[in-house]
Amino acid sequence: MSLRLVARWTLASLLLMIALLWLADRIWPLPLPRDDLARVVLAEDGTPLWRFADANGVWRYPVQTAEVSPYYLDALLTYEDRWFYQHPGVNPFALARATWQNLTGARVVSGGSTLSMQVARLLDPHSRTFHGKLRQLWRTAQLEWHLSKAEILNLYLNRAPFGGTLQGVAAASWAYLGKSPAQLTHAEAALLAVLPQAPSRLRPDRHPQRAQEARDKVLRRLGEFQVWPSSAVAEALEEPLLLAPRLEPSLAPLLARRLNRPDSPPLIRTTLDATLQRRLEDLLLGWRARLPEYTSAAILVVEEDSMAVRAYLGSVDINDAKRFGHVDMISALRSPGSTLKPFLYGMALDDGLIHSESLLQDVPRRYGDYRPGNFSMGFTGAVPASTALSSSLNLPAVQLLEAYGPKRFAAQMRIGGVPLALPALAEPNLALILGGAGSRLEDLVSGYSAFARDGRSATIRLQPDDTLKERPLLSPGSAWIVRRILSGQARPDRDPRAELVQRPVLAWKTGTSYGFRDAWAIGVGPRYLIGVWIGRPDGTPVPGQFGLASAAPLMLQVHDVLTNRDSQRGISAPVKPVPANVGVAAICWPLGQPMSRSDPNCRRQRFAWTLDNTTPPTLLALDQPLGVGLMESVWVNPKGLRVDAHCPGAQLKNIALWPAPLEPWLPRAERRDARLPAADPDCPPPALAASSPLSIVGVREGDQLRLPAASQQALRLKISALGGSGRRWWFLNGAPLGDSANQDSINASFEQLGRYQLSVLDEAGQTARIEFSVVD
Repeated sequence: MSLRLVARWTLASLLLMIALLWLADRIWPLPLPRDDLARVVLAEDGTPLWRFADANGVWRYPVQTAEVSPYYLDALLTYEDRWFYQHPGVNPFALARATWQNLTGARVVSGGSTLSMQVARLLDPHSRTFHGKLRQLWRTAQLEWHLSKAEILNLYLNRAPFGGTLQGVAAASWAYLGKSPAQLTHAEAALLAVLPQAPSRLRPDRHPQRAQEARDKVLRRLGEFQVWPSSAVAEALEEPLLLAPRLEPSLAPLLARRLNRPDSPPLIRTTLDATLQRRLEDLLLGWRARLPEYTSAAILVVEEDSMAVRAYLGSVDINDAKRFGHVDMISALRSPGSTLKPFLYGMALDDGLIHSESLLQDVPRRYGDYRPGNFSMGFTGAVPASTALSSSLNLPAVQLLEAYGPKRFAAQMRIGGVPLALPALAEPNLALILGGAGSRLEDLVSGYSAFARDGRSATIRLQPDDTLKERPLLSPGSAWIVRRILSGQARPDRDPRAELVQRPVLAWKTGTSYGFRDAWAIGVGPRYLIGVWIGRPDGTPVPGQFGLASAAPLMLQVHDVLTNRDSQRGISAPVKPVPANVGVAAICWPLGQPMSRSDPNCRRQRFAWTLDNTTPPTLLALDQPLGVGLMESVWVNPKGLRVDAHCPGAQLKNIALWPAPLEPWLPRAERRDARLPAADPDCPPPALAASSPLSIVGVREGDQLRLPAASQQALRLKISALGGSGRRWWFLNGAPLGDSANQDSINASFEQLGRYQLSVLDEAGQTARIEFSVVD
């Protein structure tokens, strides 16, 4: 046979072999790992918080070669496969050596598998038979064809078994040693390098003596080949086998569930601080005994500058079924109670309705069918805006919302990133400010960020890649003033020229929803926002549970934890400069305007925070006429008696009077009758405006009146009006009913069953209104 023919047959055979190998590679493709939905949720520093195992219960922490300690790579390659980067996947010399050692030793002394062969067995497990070995060699060849050495090594780092349900060096490092694989010492690297040889027999948490002996064997091999200095090897041999408590990642389970989606990457990174998360979870578990049965709690901690979430506790304990621990109360829709009030006061400041010490009315009022009350069930009368907010009084807040507008308020909150949920087809009303809408803890905390971020609210960031989204909610000045009010710095120093406070302390607000269903406390600290919710996730009332008693103590404890952490780390509270348009003014009640303390109309002087050097006058209720209650112009004679304008020596005098609804809460010397000069009988003045609020007597609000027993007779009532001035005009269901002189009564007849509305109007423009029913 000629040489040319031999060459042709050789080439043909080679081509046929290549074709057969190509065909086999297509028929039996390399089973590379697919996404098996195993996930690890990480803190910002890479600490595993929670893991989602695959279908076999195995969890992994994927890493790249560059993320593993060089010590571990040295130990692994030296002990397992010194020629990894030189051989084509199979090391014939190692196979021959292992065969000779096993035959001469009459037992298995060593193996000849390379790292590539071990990866092949991990990807396609097989029996330890001749057929299985051929299968392993075939898979090894496929690995070397399709992947680079770096990719093969990376597969080993993430798929090697380390005992139990652990796969991969990173999962083992965190589980056994409590640290990142990038931080391994020489001894720890040697330990992890040898474990995959016999992961069950050498498992260090169960067989520490065996594991240490195997580790020391690796260390001596490294010293023998002079991979590490002899001093480093000797020191590592002296190091005892120290393991961290074997704990599966079990922090922030509800956040992990929230972020784990089918399209999530194997490593789900968050902004959480693992140390803080663990500290607060321990704190909340300690609080569980204080909480009523079936009650849960939630805590959210956000860094103000970056809006990164540092702690996320959606429930007391995810495993506590009685407390609905599986329900994430950070994202749940609940009634916010009074936590919306600071936003309203800030908007009212921006709108020029009030300054920080504006006179508001904490008095009973009825708005149609809505009759709000205070949590304390009492009323205080005249109250400054700052005290009304810090004391969370309801009536002043409703008065303020009535002036600002419920729809406008809800729209501004939505624009500012704090949407308020209402029932279908419902419109915002005055109940909104007392919790008559739905909100989420995360949205409220985002809204409160405006008080720390110069009036701009920002959405919380759960993951490092989340963008910072800001929206204007308040002006920097109003946000600064409201924050001072909530931090107990409501009034400037009594010297209006005193230096303004620039270093903030904790500002916080509580809230309680109707029926004691939700208790809230939200704090704005020097560096962190803190949100706390306590209640029953199923919405059942918990009598006696309210924000100040339930949620506030927990929030204050969280604040203490954060403050101590910053102190230990040498982090001081940032200085927040005072906005340029914030100033101080000395104002006087009841007018709410700047004036001299010696002015007779300055009944009480207060120092107020102001915006743009403006001091809005006292805000009156919408149903209170502007001409009644603030200033009365009278003519007085030289004796100080009130006279007609045409009387000899008459001079005009303006007298500041308190709003009429405040009369019952004022000292006698401050009431209208005491403030107005007595009339001169020789030259009497004309009648004045109402000296007291107008009210209806003879039938009470909400009465249910029965028709007389004889069905032919109508129900007759004698109804009178007290207070007010001049003539009265009466209306029944909006239709005129007649008029009466001062203090006179009218007689009304009712023949039909149903609901009635009775109202009266006096000459000064005051109105009074009640509703009652006539029944069988």
